[in-house]
Amino acid sequence: MKRRHEVLFTQLETYRSYILGVLENVSEEVADVIPQGFNNNIRWNLGHIYLDQYLWIQAVTKEKAGVPEQFQTWFGYGTSPANFTPETPTIDELKNLLKEQPAQIKAQYGERLEEEFPPTELGMHTIEQVLIRTIFHEGMHLQTILDLKKCMK
Repeated sequence: MKRRHEVLFTQLETYRSYILGVLENVSEEVADVIPQGFNNNIRWNLGHIYLDQYLWIQAVTKEKAGVPEQFQTWFGYGTSPANFTPETPTIDELKNLLKEQPAQIKAQYGERLEEEFPPTELGMHTIEQVLIRTIFHEGMHLQTILDLKKCMK
């Protein structure tokens, strides 16, 4: 694996660890609160972060990434906690999925980061480019999670 790819995965793991640290004392009850002025809650943001990475990998590779189809209904773009069902993963389940995801992506796609595919609507044509985009996206949702937590104090 190239050095820049090792750095990319280190960044993905580091930023993910930071998000998980922010969630350390967040209960299920708190994770489901939607403060005034927000459309979603902490649990939705976690599921969305998890789903987004796989959706963009699927978008570029045209291969199924193994995310349960129901995740799109719960956490896809334009959804909200109103779409949750009793089967929607709990915050602890989502934290475990998020914790495992970087290693799973590295194992599944780590040797394919520079493989060329037809470009997505954003012009991305490699998994490496997708991961850079999803790290940025994850940071946006981290800020939302921090804002949600601040509103609930």
